[in-house]
Amino acid sequence: MGTRLWDGVAAAVRLAEGDPLREAFDTGDPAAWTALDAGVRTASWDTERYVWLTPAWEKTEGGRAVKDALLHGRPLTEGQLALALCHREGKVRAAALSRAVDFPRLLPLLVVRCSDWAAPVREVARRRLTETLDAEGAVRVMPVILRVGRRDRGDFVTGLATELLRAAPPETLAPLYADPHRRVRRYAYRLAVGEAFLSPGELARAAARDGDTVVQSLCADSALAAVSDEDGAYDDVLEPLLAARGPQARAAGVTALRRAGRSERAVGFLGDRSGVVRACARYVVRQGGGDPSVWYRERCGRPEGPAPGVVIGLAECGERADAEVLWPLVGHPAAGVRARAVAGLRLLDVVDVRRLLPLLDDPAPGVVREVTAALLPSAGSLDTGRLMERLARERPRHVRVAAFRLLHARDGLVRLRASVALVDDPDDKLRRWAGQSVQRWHPTADVRHGTVEVGELLDRGRHLFSEHVLKRRKWEAGLKA
Repeated sequence: MGTRLWDGVAAAVRLAEGDPLREAFDTGDPAAWTALDAGVRTASWDTERYVWLTPAWEKTEGGRAVKDALLHGRPLTEGQLALALCHREGKVRAAALSRAVDFPRLLPLLVVRCSDWAAPVREVARRRLTETLDAEGAVRVMPVILRVGRRDRGDFVTGLATELLRAAPPETLAPLYADPHRRVRRYAYRLAVGEAFLSPGELARAAARDGDTVVQSLCADSALAAVSDEDGAYDDVLEPLLAARGPQARAAGVTALRRAGRSERAVGFLGDRSGVVRACARYVVRQGGGDPSVWYRERCGRPEGPAPGVVIGLAECGERADAEVLWPLVGHPAAGVRARAVAGLRLLDVVDVRRLLPLLDDPAPGVVREVTAALLPSAGSLDTGRLMERLARERPRHVRVAAFRLLHARDGLVRLRASVALVDDPDDKLRRWAGQSVQRWHPTADVRHGTVEVGELLDRGRHLFSEHVLKRRKWEAGLKA
């Protein structure tokens, strides 16, 4: 049973015991409402008697009073009514709907009931929601509406909310643009674009501000599509996009420079930190008659050294001969430049194993990661003894990880040696990785049958196996248990 469902079960018990809604669960989390809905009806299985047990909340004093009070017209607390709205009996859920309108904070559960599997309950809930929901209410519970909208029979609530928001003043959507749930922001901006609620400048600023790539692309593309070549409004759109932190927004702005007749500004983005922005900049520069590779070579050869984006940019559009420009940068003082130089050599397929091996001890983790990626295709030819030395505890974590990746790329005894060497590593993640590798190890064709070292290594990792599995592994290797 998932963690969310157990959270719903616990929330149901707390509500039955009298806890307020906000103390029983996180009312700002849409998943918490649907977890409560499922948790109220969740019963446990008695493995001894083979029967389903009554849900835990119904065994409390407050829980036992819910059904009786509802069906006999007696008052219910907000928490008790929440339980009744999620009750396992359809007649209880239906009866609770008539009282739900008196408790505005239970509006999310009214939304949930609109997708109820029981048609009579579902129809009553939809009628009640249509009578009570307005645009402001739809904004308030939009995270729950969109979550329910993904269910079977959930299209009613999203359709109703969309109809209300289309008819509302454009500023009604403003809270949704800043909602912490990205699904809500995507919905709001799609609606705003479709109804032309926002100007091109507002859309451009939204693309520059939002961290979600879907929103970035949607708003940037819509903003640029709404700007004509004659209206002189490019500044209001381009400047926010070109200054945006998100690469999708910057890329859209750079691409639009050509249409705006400002291709020369794209040169400033050839060394951008994002690959997609660099690619768009190269396109615009080429369309304007320029040669990005010449620009990259000139910058890489400057005494003060290039920016990391310039280094990888040369590899992205250069030739194998450009490796002569990149090799000196492998020793650059800036770690970012060193890392991009190694990545560029790999991209150009001019990796020299002998020259890159010393960089496995580089103090910068980013450099070592790039060197490891470059050496992986040649892992079978590397000196395993030197790599095993780098697994020692006194070595930096990123060096140990790199050495293990290269050793793990080998089969047979080499992989087992490396994995066993790290089964007690101080780093949790690395230790778990090594332990899983030992558990999954099987003798391969290059492991001689009856190799004593295999048994010794497996015994060092004995705590990772049951006795039965350990005996089977040894038997596979031709050893006595």
